[in-house]
Amino acid sequence: MSDDPIAHLLRRAGFGASSDDLAVFAPMSYNSAVDRLLNYDSIPDDVDAKIGQAGYLGTTSSGQFSPNTVVNDARQRMLFRMVHSSRPLQEKMTLFWHNYFATGYSKVSNATSSIDGTRLMAAKAADDPKGQKGQIELLRDNALGSVRNLLYSVAQDPAMLIWLDGDTNTRQAPQENFGRELMELFSRGVGYYTESDVYAAARVFTGWNMHTDRGATDGTSAYSFVYNANLHETAAKTFSFPIYSDGTMTIPSRAASAGMQDGLDLMNALAMHPETARRVAQKLYDFFISETVPASPDFINQLATTYLQNSSNIKAVLQQVFTSSQFQDPSVYFTHYSWPAEYVVRSIKEAGWTGFSAGTMLTPLVNMGQELLEPPNVAGWDPGQAWFSTGTMLARMNFASTLSANQKFRLATAAAGAKPSAQALVNFMLTRLTPADVSTASPDLLAYASSAPWTGSDTQMQTKASGLAHLILGSTGYQVV
Repeated sequence: MSDDPIAHLLRRAGFGASSDDLAVFAPMSYNSAVDRLLNYDSIPDDVDAKIGQAGYLGTTSSGQFSPNTVVNDARQRMLFRMVHSSRPLQEKMTLFWHNYFATGYSKVSNATSSIDGTRLMAAKAADDPKGQKGQIELLRDNALGSVRNLLYSVAQDPAMLIWLDGDTNTRQAPQENFGRELMELFSRGVGYYTESDVYAAARVFTGWNMHTDRGATDGTSAYSFVYNANLHETAAKTFSFPIYSDGTMTIPSRAASAGMQDGLDLMNALAMHPETARRVAQKLYDFFISETVPASPDFINQLATTYLQNSSNIKAVLQQVFTSSQFQDPSVYFTHYSWPAEYVVRSIKEAGWTGFSAGTMLTPLVNMGQELLEPPNVAGWDPGQAWFSTGTMLARMNFASTLSANQKFRLATAAAGAKPSAQALVNFMLTRLTPADVSTASPDLLAYASSAPWTGSDTQMQTKASGLAHLILGSTGYQVV
């Protein structure tokens, strides 16, 4: 499957393909597969109900599994969804936005509590006694929506208000953190704003604060955005770039009661700025097409034009990405460096999960450099080759060993048709798993598989299938998608 276009699509627009995924997508044309991935709203989002059921990836918790209130359980739910969701692109984009709007659990929980920090980061509103929606759910709900609406929502998200100190932003003491990152990380990028813009943006968002309703009975608080008109700076704010379509660079003085419009005007201007369009287009290119084959300026401009013509809608941009000749060109296959979450989930989807727990993935992910819900700073994780060092590669190889040993019976059973020869087993494993450079890896794999006289016994099949999986999953060719 390494050179199959739909397999390539599923590695990029999802997290690889399990045998169940292949059964769904294999009969489809390429364009039909793209349509299914993009138009996932018609597919039930019932994956969370499968947690704890037989036949699915397990979870591990010190008590009752509670992903709304226990942060490691929340991380396991994220991983479970990546493995089993019938809407893989939604989960892939949730991961993308989690890095784009990087927010860390530790600061949020330190300002609240470990339980409320988890709720603010990952709670599902339907399961929360106060109806709290965590940031991850916000990003998931808007995974293919518009960047403009994402900016509006994130600016009012309690976790982000704590993370970037918006809950303390007042006209007496304007807080610059959110305004700076809004321009530097969430929209136009470095080099496209001035320090005076940062101060103006801080004043724009004065009064965009947080309200906390302390729980009287169960101890659970409700956190929500509140606009405090009496804390808003009402004077005009001038920027170095246009805010309005007529070229005006100044947000006019408004009454405090109408001052929330200042922030909406600024975010609209930033979301629809051509530099934001190009920056988002480049990030989507790097994430979905290639980190080693440079994008042509013309293609980035085409994606940016689609972004602007569709009011910053990401679904329209990804439709263009996945149907482009650039995405479908075999020369870009395996030119995206797997994020740790991508690596472990793809490994499980391809090797199997029987008797395996999402909890077993958590420490290896930290050792690989990616702890979900805990990006290193406001800029998020540094992707690409930065994922790899001697230590992080060792962590990947150790995970490959753990998973392969755990799945030896499942792999041997699945490979029963390959009992006649060592070569048949190697061929099977290279079909089930999808490393790059298959032809280069095959001689070494065959040497391992045939290192003892071949009998095809159950014991030999278990040992060799597990060993081959370890070699493949830990190989350099499996660290790219």
